[in-house]
Amino acid sequence: MEFKKRIEELLNEFLESREDLFLVDLKISAGDDITVILDGDNGVTLQDCLDASRAVEFNMDREEHDFSLQVMSAGLSEPLSSPRQYRKNIGREIEVLLNDASKIEGELAKVDDEKIILILRYRKPKDIGKGKVDVEEEKEIPYSEIKKALVIIKF
Repeated sequence: MEFKKRIEELLNEFLESREDLFLVDLKISAGDDITVILDGDNGVTLQDCLDASRAVEFNMDREEHDFSLQVMSAGLSEPLSSPRQYRKNIGREIEVLLNDASKIEGELAKVDDEKIILILRYRKPKDIGKGKVDVEEEKEIPYSEIKKALVIIKF
């Protein structure tokens, strides 16, 4: 069996036993350095990473194929990549870079399999008279228009 397919198979078996976790990315370099990035509906613990690592490592023969393995959780600096990742971040502020290079910031309100909905809050000048008014509007963004989306970290 091809090396990459075997790794994918072992990871999928592990993830079937842990439905709260999901694979964000799997990279295998030319030198067989394996990097697995996991996320979870309730986050990812160190133990989750250890369990995933063991599921792969204990079922591979290093005598047959030498490799290095790194399993990690998706950090806040990693872009959101799947509807499941977007769903777990509902209620958080995100920054979305669109394919046309424009940026939108807003609160992630809703997610489905085709699009996300952000709540945009901003101030705009009054139609009549001086001053500004607070505006809140919903903006639908299809996944096909999203180049990159990041959770905004606030302190």
